[in-house]
Amino acid sequence: MSEEVKEKSDKARAAAAKSAPFGNDINLAQYETCPPEIPVQIAPSEIRHQDRRKMLATGIMLDDPSQRSGTFVQFDNRPLHTSVAQEGIEVMATSQALAKYGWLGDYFWKAVAVDADKYTAHVELNNADGYFIRALPGAKTLFPLQACIYLSRARLIQDVHNIIIAEEGSELHIITGCATAGNEPGLHLGISEFYIKKGAKVTFSMIHSWSPEIEVRPRTGAIIEQDGLFLSNYVLMRPVQSIQLNPSAHCVGENATVRFNSVMVATPGSKIDAGSKAFLNAEGTRTEMIARAISTGGEIVSRGYIEGNVANCKGHLECRGLILGEAGFIHAIPELKGAKAGVDLSHEAAVGKIAEEEVEYLMARGLTRDEATATIIRGFLKVDIEGLPPMLNEELKKAVQASEQDIF
Repeated sequence: MSEEVKEKSDKARAAAAKSAPFGNDINLAQYETCPPEIPVQIAPSEIRHQDRRKMLATGIMLDDPSQRSGTFVQFDNRPLHTSVAQEGIEVMATSQALAKYGWLGDYFWKAVAVDADKYTAHVELNNADGYFIRALPGAKTLFPLQACIYLSRARLIQDVHNIIIAEEGSELHIITGCATAGNEPGLHLGISEFYIKKGAKVTFSMIHSWSPEIEVRPRTGAIIEQDGLFLSNYVLMRPVQSIQLNPSAHCVGENATVRFNSVMVATPGSKIDAGSKAFLNAEGTRTEMIARAISTGGEIVSRGYIEGNVANCKGHLECRGLILGEAGFIHAIPELKGAKAGVDLSHEAAVGKIAEEEVEYLMARGLTRDEATATIIRGFLKVDIEGLPPMLNEELKKAVQASEQDIF
């Protein structure tokens, strides 16, 4: 074991009982810990129809992958399928990539701290597998890549460690769908590290479709170099027991840009603590964060943090919340920190309810009250994302439309 690997393991052990700074704490002992299983290669048709149907709700098209540049599927702690349909793009299990590329170990835990909390520590100490996606220099995905992380066993801790690298001048468009087979308790721990090189672009859309008994603790970090772009989209429309996520992006090269967009719905019993962080550390860096949150009886804490550490950087964050019904709440926490003269940072936040005059206006034009309310909610959830490929935009729209029954 190298000194660097040992140091990471030591840090993880020291953080094995460290609670996260936000979100409700989880007793890991109430779940089953299993080591990663050796990756296998099965055909998508061998996956049960009911499981493929649930994956489709998150944008994962296993029955017709013709509109995808590659596919990765993991059940519990075992990668089941990888395929690539385009030159210049690599998709494989993280363990397989580590065996193929000796240099890959240098990327582990650079964008996410191994000792951030007990959840990152658990992923490291259990040698988690996941997906490795890489675009070679100048390569650009013709269609989105798809990756599905599926939890099929009850009371299991699913450990996942993903590494995504966009080499210089490349482009990656990725849809990742997370879902569960049933309604039994379980815990998902997912680490995703993004490395966006000079002039590269990554569009990453995460669609969550869990169940009311699942707890979720993703940990995501991105390092963006000169003229790079990271566009992150997050959609949660279905019930979940609890989610706590706060992806961070470090813009370290001149003119690096990061945009975070999220659409979240908290149904009764759901506890959501979600946000994003951006650190602007080079001239000309930019960030934009836009969050839409609806509570139909659940709890939402919506966070946003922008830190400008150089002159001529610009950031804006926006959080809008809509409360439907009497129960539940939305707590918006926007934060700005400017460390140099010449930073340009701004925020706006609003939490409210549907205005009665808007409902009456639509009813006067022939809609029922329910139809008017649904029309207003659909308009509220609509977020126009600049630079999103048309196909990916359609996938996000479908994810929202497919989940409307959980709101109306």
